[in-house]
Amino acid sequence: MANEGRIEAIHLSVGEGEPMVAASRVRVVAGIGLEGDRYAVGRGHFSKSPGTGRALTLVEGEVLDSLREALGVSLQPGESRRNLTTRGVALNDLVGRRFRVGAVLCEGMRLLEPLLHRGGLRADVIEGGQIHVGDEIHVWQT
Repeated sequence: MANEGRIEAIHLSVGEGEPMVAASRVRVVAGIGLEGDRYAVGRGHFSKSPGTGRALTLVEGEVLDSLREALGVSLQPGESRRNLTTRGVALNDLVGRRFRVGAVLCEGMRLLEPLLHRGGLRADVIEGGQIHVGDEIHVWQT
């Protein structure tokens, strides 16, 4: 997979256990996350535990494809409970690296359970802005 990709889907949830809702665009606030999402408003499962990597969660669309093809597990992007579904970028390679999603500057903090080593990432937001479905993901070369 390349160091550049695209956003295939955006999903938010207003609270822990609440359904994920698809959006075509979302405002992202530096240091906070996606406007209206459970972690941005303090209603996520881990909201009371301090830590990094809760502003934004990403999953590779290719991982969802492989779960369906190899294991017969059919998860639509929102059912993975991740904010952004990507296509064409190796998310595991972004831990400790900065990257842009559209105009938004992010930093990959750690791999995402339960998809550890399977294309899931937790990220912090360094500079806010808007993210739209179809936006490009640009990774800084190291």
